Amino acid sequence: MRKTLGLLAAVSLLLSACGDGAASGGDPGRKTIRIAYQAFPSGDLIVKNQRLLENALPDYQITWTKFDSGASINTAFVAGSVDIAAIGSSPVARGLSAPLNIPYQVAFVLDVAGDNEALVARNGAGVTDITGLRGKKVGTPFASTAHYSLLAALDRAGVKESELTIVDLEPQDIQAAWTRGDLDAAYSWLPSLDELRKTGTVLITSRELATAGKPTLDLGVVATDFVEAHPAAVDAWRKAQSQALNLIHDDPAAAAKSVGAELNLSPEEAQRQLSQGVFLKPEDLASPEWLGTSAAKGKLADNLVSAAQFLKDQQKIDAVPDLATVQAAIYTVGLPDALG
Repeated sequence: MRKTLGLLAAVSLLLSACGDGAASGGDPGRKTIRIAYQAFPSGDLIVKNQRLLENALPDYQITWTKFDSGASINTAFVAGSVDIAAIGSSPVARGLSAPLNIPYQVAFVLDVAGDNEALVARNGAGVTDITGLRGKKVGTPFASTAHYSLLAALDRAGVKESELTIVDLEPQDIQAAWTRGDLDAAYSWLPSLDELRKTGTVLITSRELATAGKPTLDLGVVATDFVEAHPAAVDAWRKAQSQALNLIHDDPAAAAKSVGAELNLSPEEAQRQLSQGVFLKPEDLASPEWLGTSAAKGKLADNLVSAAQFLKDQQKIDAVPDLATVQAAIYTVGLPDALG
């Protein structure tokens, strides 16, 4: 409940800052696209760096705003101040569930979390496995895929959340607290994860949890009113994201150059970080395993319902949406042809 009240307060402030026009994402006459992005290695950063969407939609004014986590992106969607976003599957499961019930559509799978997201224990904390976290302080961004994976890892190890202290910190704040010695462990993602690994030990990665039945993903979501008002722009965005995925597969060096420029990393370091994620090929997205098609929605909807059920069991959300509701929030219009 505290998180809900905090979200409502944040939304109120955001609406005040944006004015009455903040919720006009579906205005057919407003040819602007407000994109929320996150600073992790992905095709989304390639789209941004190479101006793929700007080149495809010269008549649109496109703005990119950096967010630190999916929770803050959900807040922006509730406020009506974002049209398109890169956001983790766990925040999306929350967003589609009560009390948020955010009207947005999942239109793309950016990546599947692999070794690019992990739980790390700080050297000297005396923690060698997950059961050793009892009585310790662990940092993670609340309502993120990392938070979801941390809870899943604890559940798998038989450790109750109440047996340790979990602190809500964004990745850059985790890094600072880690350096001060304020944390015993942290579940975070690249690029800050690499800094934690330098003085810590990986206890489990999101790749391992996916194998154990708790996969997490980074998704591209679009506000429903924007989809309805600008379907051609959404198609252009999906094709730009597909182009970025193809570049990751076909020319990793070129992909790394763009990602490195956005993250202030060398191309070599960016390529190493990209190699830790799992990137689908565009043609895979319309398969039964992922988005599916309008005729048959894919298993991504089942994944999101499963994530919501886990969050409900952990008392993080009020209710679990039914499968039909989540399937309706998977945007498959024009697939697979719309991917280019």
